[in-house]
Amino acid sequence: MKYTLVHTEQFDIDPIAEALEREAVVAQLLESTEGLTADGTTVLILDPDYRSSLTLDQLRNFVNSGGAVVAVGAEGALDVPAELDDNLLAGFVRSPYGTREILLALRTAYREAAARTALERANKDAALRTRELGELTRIGMALNTERDYEQLQSLILTQARELSSSDAASLYLVERLDDDKRQLRFKFSQTYSRPEIPLLERTMPIDKSSIAGYVATTGKPLVIDDAYFLPPDSEYTIDRFFDRTWGYRTKSLLTIPMTDHKDDVIGVLQLINRKRDFTAHLQTPEDFESQVIPYTQRLIELMTALAGQAAVSIENSQLYEEIERLFEGFVRASVHAIEQRDPTTFGHSGRVADKTVALAVVVDRTDMGQYRHTSFTKKDLREIRYAGLLHDFGKVGVREDVLVKAKKLYPPDLSLIEQRYAFVRRTAERDYCRRRLEYLESSGRDGYDEFVARLSAEHQSQIEDLDNFMKLVLESNEPTVLPEGSFAELVRYTERHYEDVSGHQQPYLTTDEARFLTIRKGSLDEEERQQIESHVTHTYRFLQKIPWTRELRNVPTIAWGHHEKLDGSGYPRKLSGAEHIPIQTRMMTIADIFDALTAADRPYKARMAAERALDIISDEVKGGQLDKDLFHLFVAGEVFKREEEA
Repeated sequence: MKYTLVHTEQFDIDPIAEALEREAVVAQLLESTEGLTADGTTVLILDPDYRSSLTLDQLRNFVNSGGAVVAVGAEGALDVPAELDDNLLAGFVRSPYGTREILLALRTAYREAAARTALERANKDAALRTRELGELTRIGMALNTERDYEQLQSLILTQARELSSSDAASLYLVERLDDDKRQLRFKFSQTYSRPEIPLLERTMPIDKSSIAGYVATTGKPLVIDDAYFLPPDSEYTIDRFFDRTWGYRTKSLLTIPMTDHKDDVIGVLQLINRKRDFTAHLQTPEDFESQVIPYTQRLIELMTALAGQAAVSIENSQLYEEIERLFEGFVRASVHAIEQRDPTTFGHSGRVADKTVALAVVVDRTDMGQYRHTSFTKKDLREIRYAGLLHDFGKVGVREDVLVKAKKLYPPDLSLIEQRYAFVRRTAERDYCRRRLEYLESSGRDGYDEFVARLSAEHQSQIEDLDNFMKLVLESNEPTVLPEGSFAELVRYTERHYEDVSGHQQPYLTTDEARFLTIRKGSLDEEERQQIESHVTHTYRFLQKIPWTRELRNVPTIAWGHHEKLDGSGYPRKLSGAEHIPIQTRMMTIADIFDALTAADRPYKARMAAERALDIISDEVKGGQLDKDLFHLFVAGEVFKREEEA
């Protein structure tokens, strides 16, 4: 006898004793020592004549794989042989030995092997559970960091399929209807063996007629080994339309309810066709028969945990979307408040936001110039859009008459000049008539015709001068986009006087009226311009009070600088250089100027053609006020043609 391996699942002394007495102890005689491993609970008896045929490494591998070793001593040997490691042996039987000594050694060895096997199984099970917990943790982190709702749904199904080795998976979400009723919507699906299958959303009632509806109603997992052979008393049925249409075979099913923190079912996760080999494609009936296996209790526990994580992620994502819609509504309401207070710029904020985002997209895609390495994520574009929408919100802090001032003179001031003009004109008419009457009274008809001719010429000249005065006032009252015009003729009317009803001399134009009318650009004087310019600081202070998320924290800074210029001539901080003005702000400045020039809703100017507006902006670029490369992309990408999105 060389090496004796005794295999036994239950230790039973009698059969072994009988075998020993019959000298038939051998359960398996190994002719080769290669691949010596334990199979189940295994005891190896080392014969003293041949034990040297096994190396220590082989014995260690055997013990590490769950076996136990009993060494039989050579005749006269009183201790463990030197060539054997005492730590490897479960027992040592001295020679001479009897049946009892062998049985006691075998029992001890068996118990040690059984304990080692149990420990090995426990370790493997613990390792498996650790891996599963690690996977669940990883999946949970991935689900919790995904903000895109569509991507989240896809991620849930992908992770569930991989963890359960499923060929297909479906996601159903609970929808609340207006009348406080609920329905189940088939929202998303994946089929590994049929990736070409399109998603067709549909709804179904939340009742026990369908498998998904049954689980949503009961709130309990449902395991089906073969969907084509349901129990005869099942309340639910399976619709085979999908299988018939796409040549599929729905077999094993695991359907899990997804519950929120209130234990309300918010959806259903369904896994289809668990496979022996996750990478196998199910194409033929034989594939389904050989590959598809039932879902185990352990998988039910795992998928229930995953479904719970998915429910939290979906609930968070839905809440995130609700918050985004709420914030979007707040931004829109803020823009509406601006436009209600300043209707002359209605739509301006939306157009600026849209053009700035469009320019950012062009910059992101360009592969030339200094911005070829600049990129913007979806989150960046959202931040830019909000900054564009709210860049003028500070106008709520500007005096309304200044904010909506369309002409150089305020309407009451112009009305006063018009009344003054009418008074002087009527006075001239009165004086003309009075002097004719006085001549007739004093001189009669003698020389009257010649007098009237001279008087009429003088009167006509005065009326023409008055009309010219009013014409100059009206013309000068119209603001211009660029500095232009001469006001010398208008200014001389500050030195012309008329007599008021009290007999006092009054100027045709006061110095304040002349000061407003001689504004060379726009409709605002310096003080009013400072008030308007203060809207930028008001905007920044307002936006700073909003608890922006980390992704939107730059909105106040981006909006703050939209009137800054690269040469330091802007406001309010007179920043200079691209390093001090964010690229998002520099893009917004170009969009803001273009829209201000081309807008059709400005009462103080006519709508300017896009080509003329681009020429004006180009002059500012040449003057070092605006970013040359960004303006080039603004033109090359035809961003200026873009209209505000609905």
